[in-house]
Amino acid sequence: MEAVLNAKLYTRRLFNRRVVVFYLLLALTIFLMVVNLCVGSISYPIQEIFSALLNPSQAGDLSFIVWKIRLPRVLATVMGGAYLAASGLLLQVYFRNPIVGPFILGISSGATLLVSVVMLTSFGIRLTYVTPFLTTIAGCLGAYGVMILVVAIASKVRQGATLLIVGLMMGYLCGSATSILTALAEKEKIKGFVLWGMGSFSGFKWIEIWILLVLGGGLVLAIFLLAKPLNAFLLGEEYAASLGVNIRRFRLFILMAASALAGLVTSMAGPVAFIGLAVPHMARLSFGSSDNRVLVPGACLLGAVVTSLCDLIARMWLNPVELPISAITAFFGAPIVMGLLLKRGARM
Repeated sequence: MEAVLNAKLYTRRLFNRRVVVFYLLLALTIFLMVVNLCVGSISYPIQEIFSALLNPSQAGDLSFIVWKIRLPRVLATVMGGAYLAASGLLLQVYFRNPIVGPFILGISSGATLLVSVVMLTSFGIRLTYVTPFLTTIAGCLGAYGVMILVVAIASKVRQGATLLIVGLMMGYLCGSATSILTALAEKEKIKGFVLWGMGSFSGFKWIEIWILLVLGGGLVLAIFLLAKPLNAFLLGEEYAASLGVNIRRFRLFILMAASALAGLVTSMAGPVAFIGLAVPHMARLSFGSSDNRVLVPGACLLGAVVTSLCDLIARMWLNPVELPISAITAFFGAPIVMGLLLKRGARM
């Protein structure tokens, strides 16, 4: 009887902890959104920012700054961080390996390669009517292509270290092809591509925000609704199949959703490193759970917090010079990855 009561008490404490962490992350997300709206090359009081949001016709130049520059960037940062975290979580469930992610498996490099084809060559000249959809489509297709190759190799070689090496090699191959295209491109096109390749959430337009919201939001919602099959998949394909999960279709969904989310963000913001790799592990530690019903929304919120914080640092650290966001995310992600590798090495 005492053991049952202790178990119930532990479960309640764990639930309360998760609720507290969830609301804390939600509050941090909102706080960082407000801060990012207020500060910049010119900072404004919060009262003026809210006045520009609620009464744009009366705010003059501040209304333009808030609605055309800062608000799209804030929303893109939040959604981009959430989608990269969800993509990394899906890949870690698929491979049952905590040290995989869209960047380290070469998915982001594949998206970068096809975006470079669009931006550095004349391929997209006759397709201007689909801009900005062209770079988005190219990014997703590049992510899909690399993911298919990595999975095909991983199906024959199951070792985690081999998978990481394959992903790194795919990243190098895509990087070398991108470098060749850059060397052969016109100077005017190179400047735009180099700025994009540094990674940044600046310059987002509202049409791109709606693309992120509709496509990415739909995918994240579908992932959350399939959290229970994801939990079963973690315990093995045979166990998931015994619960009625169509393994073939489910694996295809995981790969397509992960690649689409990573490709969607990369095509618009450029390569953003380590968010998809480090944030899911941070979410597991924060919530003390491997339950994807908790981790999917939790990782999305934590991804939004980390990416918003990194974007704020990138903008303000050496203001007015803006740093590449991947340079900042690496400071967060690299120590976590090294800690994971050391932890796994100690167990072997």
